[in-house]
Amino acid sequence: MNKRTLALLGAAFVALIYGANYTIAKEVMPTFIKPFGFILIRAIGGTILFWCLTFFGPKEKIALKDFPTIIAAAFFGVAINQLAFFKGLSLTSPISASVIMITAPILVLILSSILIKDRIQLKKVIGILTGLAGTSILILYGKDVSNSPNGGMGNFLIFINASSYAVYLIIIKNLIAKYHAFTFIKWIYTFGLLMVIPFGYNELIEINWQTMPNSIFYSVGFVVLFTTFFAYLINLLAMKELKPTTVAVFIYMQPFFASIIAISLQKDQLDKVKVISALLIFIGVYLVTLKKRIKNTTKPTL
Repeated sequence: MNKRTLALLGAAFVALIYGANYTIAKEVMPTFIKPFGFILIRAIGGTILFWCLTFFGPKEKIALKDFPTIIAAAFFGVAINQLAFFKGLSLTSPISASVIMITAPILVLILSSILIKDRIQLKKVIGILTGLAGTSILILYGKDVSNSPNGGMGNFLIFINASSYAVYLIIIKNLIAKYHAFTFIKWIYTFGLLMVIPFGYNELIEINWQTMPNSIFYSVGFVVLFTTFFAYLINLLAMKELKPTTVAVFIYMQPFFASIIAISLQKDQLDKVKVISALLIFIGVYLVTLKKRIKNTTKPTL
């Protein structure tokens, strides 16, 4: 199995984690932990875990000139991204959040062409639009996306999250090309932790840990270990081999995995609409992840 295939499998696994996170994080907020307090827990846990990787990674030093890029990645990838998502998710429904998050691949495609001069290929445009169609059908079919209180503000915050995530994927591309992921991810989370402390401290000290059910502790553990540590790390390793637009398109698989999980728990049923949606999503992902063939321009020897 080559590195690109492993990277694609990693990106799919991250989509599975995020697909489960919609339901798991929603169970915690805001009844047991308020959103900004939850983000501070994520940042603390993530920072500790990523610094532990220092003992296993290569001994690299980061150039001082690259720290502004790392701080920008922390701002867009940890602070704005996570604060906006959890606060937005606490105000709106998981379905509405999913609808808005699927704008991220389109934003990444546009920003990549502007910021890093990534050429927009027709097959990628077709793939993104195909995946968008499949995902929209899947999460909108038979659902009401406008019945959540404060849904407008929640939806706006989810859009801010999607936009910041798109910028983050583009920013870290240069870091990934220069350093091992273990070298800089700890710094991204360290700066991100400093940024979220002012927002999450008061909500963190309000948490009543004694009255929290064991299931909520497990949910918090899942968010810290999987949604934070493994998801960010695997995404970084995948981007060693993949373009930001390719990684972003796997967002389309999040609601698909969420539906699979719901069906497996007998909270949903498989029908024709879900099958058609899944086919469109996989076709879209295939078109975006299809590697461009290099034409052999060598003239044959006579």
